[in-house]
Amino acid sequence: MEPTPEQSPHHAYPDHWEADVVLRDGGTARIRPITTDDAERLVSFYEQVSDESKYYRFFAPYPRLSDRDVHRFTHHDYVDRVGLAVTIGGEFIGTVRYDRIDDTGRPASAPADEAEVAFLVQDAHQGRGVASALLEHIAAVARERGIRRFAAEVLPANNKMIKVFRDGGYTQRRSFEDGSVHLTLDLEPTEKSLAVQRGREQRAEARSVQRLLAPGSVAVIGAGRNHGGVGRTVLRNLLAAGFTGRTYAVNRAFDEGLATLDGVPAHRSLGEIDEQVDLAVIAVPAHRVPEAVADCGEHGVQGLVVLSAGYAERGADGRELQRELVRQARSYGMRIIGPNAFGIINTAESVRLNASLAPESPARGRIGLFTQSGAIGIALLSGLHRRGAGLSSFISAGNRADVSGNDFLQYSFEDPDTDVALLYLESLGNPRKFTRLARRTAAVKPVVVVKGARHSGSTPPGHAVPVSRIPDATVSALMRQAGVIRVDTVTEMVDAGLLLAGQPLPAGPRVAILGNSESLGLLTYDACLAEGLRPRPPIDLTTAASPQDFRDALAEALADGTCDAVIVTAIPWVGENGEAETGDGQVLAEALTRAVAGGSAKPVAVVHVEIGGLAEALAAASSTAAPRPRTVTSAARTRAATTATTTQTTTTGTPAAPATTTGTGTPAAPEATTAPATPDATTAPEAAPRPGRIPAYPAAERAVRALAEAVKYAQWRRQAAVPGKVPEFLDDTIDEAGAAALIEAQLSTAPDPRGRPLTHDEARELLGRYGVDVRPTLPAPDPEAAVDAAARLGYPVALKTTAPHLRHRADLGGVRLDLADEEALRRAYGDLTDLLGKPAELLPVVQAMAPRGVDTVVRASIDAAAGAVLSFGLAGAPSELLGDTAHRLVPATDRDAAELIRSIRAAPVLFGWRGSAPVDTAALEELLLRLSRLVDDHPEVVSVALEPVVVAPQGLTVLGASVRLAPPPARNDLGPRRLPNY
Repeated sequence: MEPTPEQSPHHAYPDHWEADVVLRDGGTARIRPITTDDAERLVSFYEQVSDESKYYRFFAPYPRLSDRDVHRFTHHDYVDRVGLAVTIGGEFIGTVRYDRIDDTGRPASAPADEAEVAFLVQDAHQGRGVASALLEHIAAVARERGIRRFAAEVLPANNKMIKVFRDGGYTQRRSFEDGSVHLTLDLEPTEKSLAVQRGREQRAEARSVQRLLAPGSVAVIGAGRNHGGVGRTVLRNLLAAGFTGRTYAVNRAFDEGLATLDGVPAHRSLGEIDEQVDLAVIAVPAHRVPEAVADCGEHGVQGLVVLSAGYAERGADGRELQRELVRQARSYGMRIIGPNAFGIINTAESVRLNASLAPESPARGRIGLFTQSGAIGIALLSGLHRRGAGLSSFISAGNRADVSGNDFLQYSFEDPDTDVALLYLESLGNPRKFTRLARRTAAVKPVVVVKGARHSGSTPPGHAVPVSRIPDATVSALMRQAGVIRVDTVTEMVDAGLLLAGQPLPAGPRVAILGNSESLGLLTYDACLAEGLRPRPPIDLTTAASPQDFRDALAEALADGTCDAVIVTAIPWVGENGEAETGDGQVLAEALTRAVAGGSAKPVAVVHVEIGGLAEALAAASSTAAPRPRTVTSAARTRAATTATTTQTTTTGTPAAPATTTGTGTPAAPEATTAPATPDATTAPEAAPRPGRIPAYPAAERAVRALAEAVKYAQWRRQAAVPGKVPEFLDDTIDEAGAAALIEAQLSTAPDPRGRPLTHDEARELLGRYGVDVRPTLPAPDPEAAVDAAARLGYPVALKTTAPHLRHRADLGGVRLDLADEEALRRAYGDLTDLLGKPAELLPVVQAMAPRGVDTVVRASIDAAAGAVLSFGLAGAPSELLGDTAHRLVPATDRDAAELIRSIRAAPVLFGWRGSAPVDTAALEELLLRLSRLVDDHPEVVSVALEPVVVAPQGLTVLGASVRLAPPPARNDLGPRRLPNY
């Protein structure tokens, strides 16, 4: 919407204030600035507001707006006077306005930093969170325009509006004056206001997905009379699944006399249906979709599943069609799954929805599944079905133009029917938000992710997402930091999902192995070692072992306090006649299930070879087995607590980062882990007891890999229960204001929006403000200057080239160390120039020698999509050649810093590998925390590289530093709630 000539040319229409939002009930609405073209909309809106709401707004009976009122409320300068409207279907349902005022309450202009604010919401839409959304957006607008406080006068009886202000989380003051409540809100975001905002976001987005998955009625638009079409297939799948709601077939090509199709009412349009339709499945050609969407919007449909193809996957023209589809649907308050979707499934007994192309609805289970690929969705549904696993819900989002994996995480977080969330993702539209949501969800239930299209430039053509420069290895590390179980293949995702959905989490890495095949036991033992587990020697029951022998051995292992998990290996056993009995596995499955039912809460997995029907029998047994307890026995609890207090060591000999336990040695229950996980944590309902299904695997490596993921996830859960912190001592040694002044001064001299790199001295000064001391260097353009520099710095010294092609390349001869006197320095200078070129090309410098230690590299950079990332590795080949680098999101806590230096493969070098002296890792952790604070406090610092950082047994020395400043990229995770527009 464009500004009219009456509006100030100095303040053009601020289209960046426009936003789509999800309301409390899951419907969508659009927030935008009010313009002079809105006069008729405003009058119509006001006519639909009750007299009581008008009285609350104007403190007097006010039946209609005068022409002067309409002019005032539609003419804004977008600086001192701003009005926003919430619209659905193009019509207003709520408005908010602020007017800048001075200390006396009279109209003012900047630099006055206070404004009077007032809201009005249509009665039919009150209770949907409209005013709360408007408060978030008008506050953001006000801050952008230099306003720091809102003042509001509210009648004491207007409890709803008082509650909106009270619950916003902003710092506020209240007083009672002249018969009204006077409220003053400080608009600076607080930890509480951000938590409130994110809590509302979670509930609204979860509700929007829940409305799609649990409709009371479904219309299939495009269900044809001929068999085999997409629409007709979905209709039949709906009926075959036993959908509990009402179903309709809609097709404008139906004959007027056609009353039913496949036994359900048939209509030519939604307008012919007398009842409310909650969900529409659209299966018509792309050029007819806008007509269908308009029909849905006009008749109150709440959500859409668009199966139609021909959108962004077809190129630029299709991408624009897709954007228009989303705009059209959201204008009516509807969310979309798709386009180019495969469909959705909800197996809840009260719903039984199969609005997909899957011919058979999966069994009811505890796994929630989200995919961005129909083909992968088919494969996953088939694989889970073959292994007897059930689902709670399934969404195949296709081009995921609207509903995304983030929305699915919001839903899964509070869904009591889902114990494990599986996601196949080909793109991350908002990586920062995904990481935040995944961390919160993983604190109460496992999140397993396969990331397809992992390599740069391979994003699927149907997915329009922000470009991220960070490599896939970094994405994987950041997912791990958030508690996400990242696996490489959909097979591994199913393997892990089956174990996590059916078994309790292990209290540690100790594994008991038992079975009737020594060879299979040894394969399992080797696989455990390869995955970093601690297996006990396999127990060979011999090939003559009976199912009762298996039961007895498993029961004994479950009761043994020296193991945390059990893997059972089985091959066909030998019968009385000496021949192998393949059997159907039913007897063995029953024996194992009975042993598990009477044992302690430890995970059990089965590796089997050619035992017919075993996997199916184990899956079937879960329907009759008693639920597995989630707590350990008192004896095991005591042993686990004792174990947790001992020093942890990884398989590489690297001391583990500090960890905490709940006192039981098992991950904390959801109540204990939810609150500390993130500042915006929302209490999730307690998950239902797990059914105790024992997963079966055809190969030892697959079972062990799934168990290893469960072990790592359980450890993360224990640590997430007590989050890390930023040490307070940093505040006393950091000059944030001084650093800000330096940054402002440097950027003011660089009008280039790409920013500028700092010189060595400028970088030293900036880093010094945060307590990071960089060892000085002095230029040496000739031998005499080198000698003078060495005299100033003191021998011994190092002579280095700083030319870009030779920097940090000691292997090329560009660095000469331990030069003890002038003679050695002159000789090294001559050798250097003879070998590599003239001083003007080499740019040599002299630097005092640092104590011997381990050369490391510390980096921080800001990615527009993922945010600020802190990285660490050993300098040289380990990080550059082998990619042995660890990453964490900023801001980093003390635990993050400790884990960062311990998570690289070469970490043993820092801790006394092969008898060497351990280095000062505490100093290294402090350096990481200081750098994290710098880039978190000042987003203009877009990249920092400290290389090398020599870590000695006592202290460390930063020998080189490069810093780049630039205007910070816009952040979409700190502003008011809004749906993305791709």
